[in-house]
Amino acid sequence: MNQERMYKVLLGAHISEKATVAVEKANEFTFRVLKDATRPEIKQAVEGIYGVTVKNVSVLNVKGKVKRNARGQSKKPSWKKAYVRLEDGQDIDFSSATN
Repeated sequence: MNQERMYKVLLGAHISEKATVAVEKANEFTFRVLKDATRPEIKQAVEGIYGVTVKNVSVLNVKGKVKRNARGQSKKPSWKKAYVRLEDGQDIDFSSATN
């Protein structure tokens, strides 16, 4: 995978209460990724950008929610989330990443 694609695959870290618990319990980080990203691409991107060893990658398609407002309904866009589990002893420091 070329350098440009590697930086486009990861859209950013997904921070939530569930993601924080996953980091503490299983050393598993959560990222928003492109909808067409594959597991090997995500693994290669995380290892290349953050310099860590990835144990496994799980992906999840998040469906967009339908919201109501005064003018009717609108739909939020769907997106893809990746749970990346790191090897024991590995950690990602988001403040020092060259992203």
